[in-house]
Amino acid sequence: MVTEFLFSIFPHLHEGGLLFFVPLLIVYVFIITGNLVIVVVVQLDTALRTPMYFFISVLSFLEIWYTTTTIPKMLSNLVSEQKTISLAGCLMQMYFFHSLGITEGCVLTAMAIDRYIAICHPLRYPTIMTPRLCIQLTAGSCLCGFLLVLPEIAWMATLPFCGSNQIHQIFCDFTPVLSLACTDTSLVVIVDAIHAVEILASFLVITLSYIRIIVVILAMPSAEGRHKAFSTCAAHLAVFLLFFGSVAVMYLRFSATYSVFWDTTIAATFVILAPFLNPIIYSLRNKDMKDAIGRLFRSQKTA
Repeated sequence: MVTEFLFSIFPHLHEGGLLFFVPLLIVYVFIITGNLVIVVVVQLDTALRTPMYFFISVLSFLEIWYTTTTIPKMLSNLVSEQKTISLAGCLMQMYFFHSLGITEGCVLTAMAIDRYIAICHPLRYPTIMTPRLCIQLTAGSCLCGFLLVLPEIAWMATLPFCGSNQIHQIFCDFTPVLSLACTDTSLVVIVDAIHAVEILASFLVITLSYIRIIVVILAMPSAEGRHKAFSTCAAHLAVFLLFFGSVAVMYLRFSATYSVFWDTTIAATFVILAPFLNPIIYSLRNKDMKDAIGRLFRSQKTA
C-alpha cells in the first residue's frame, strides 16, 4: 500500500534544479510582498475604503495563502533529494489549494457584480453595495470554497493506493492522484460535474456583467468618463481571463488528455503566473493604489 507520493516531474539539484529554484523563490517572495502591501495599504488608507478595493484586498489575502499551499513544496522539491509527500499531506494540499481557488473565483464574481452595479446603476450603488453586503459576499465565498471540496477529499481519504506512487504534476491534484488508486474511481465524474457547474456559473455571471458594463461604457457621452471606466474594469477583466482561462482549460477538459508538458504548463499558469501578475495589475497599473502606496511610504519616512 502506498503511504507517500513521489513528484517525479522535478529535476534533481545536479540536473538543473537550482536554475528553477532561484527564479521561483524570487517570484514567491514578490507574490507574498506585493499582495501583503495591497492588503496593508487598503486597510490603512481611507481613500481606498470602497467595496472595489475591499474585494481587491480580500483577493490579495487569498493569493498569499493560495500560493503558500503549493510553491514552498515546489521549492523544497527542487533542492531536496526526497521529492515526496505523505498521503495526508497530499490530501491537505489538495483541499486548501482547491478551496482557496474556488473562493477566489467567487470573490472575482463578487467583484464583477460590484463593477456592474457601480457603472450600470451608479445612483443606487452606495445603497446596494454596503459594507455589510461586502462582508456577506466574502463570507459566502469562503463558505462555498471550503465546503464544496470537502466531500471529494473525504472520499479520496478512504481510497486504497497501491502500485506506482509517482505524480506527474507540480502539486497534488485530483486527476494525477486518483489515477494511482487501485479501486474504482468512476464516482469522481459526479464531483467533476459539480465543479464544472461552479466554474461555468461564475464564468457566465462575470461574462454577462462585463458585456453589460462595456455596452454602458460605450454609450457614455464623455470620452474621459469612458477612459476612466475602461481603465478600472480592464484590470479586473485581465485577472478574470488569466485565472478562469487557465482553470477552464485544466478542469473542463472532460475526456481530453494533454501531455505532461502541457499539463505542467497550464498548472504553472494559474499556480504561479496568475498570482505573480495580480499585484502588478492591481498596484502598478492602478493610479489610486500607486498614490496610496506612495502616501504610506512617505508617512513612514516622516514618522
